[in-house]
Amino acid sequence: MSARGLLLFGGALTGLAVGWQMAQRRLDRHRADLFSPVESQRADALAYLAGERSAEAARVLREYLVWEPDPGLRRRAGVLLRRLEVSLG
Repeated sequence: MSARGLLLFGGALTGLAVGWQMAQRRLDRHRADLFSPVESQRADALAYLAGERSAEAARVLREYLVWEPDPGLRRRAGVLLRRLEVSLG
């Protein structure tokens, strides 16, 4: 492989690693925002969790349902939890 090819491959690999790390930070922020005092951040975090399919997401949603003071967000979380439980079996 030529030096140019190695440089291109190294740049692509570095870009992939940086992109992966940025995506993980964003996902972690959404997870933390689920218990935020700001209602819009909690709604965004619920939208993120709508795409999750794991037992951990179900556990977090159960805790959130007990904690959430807003009835609309609590209802939305309940729908997401039921849908998640059905998909997990």
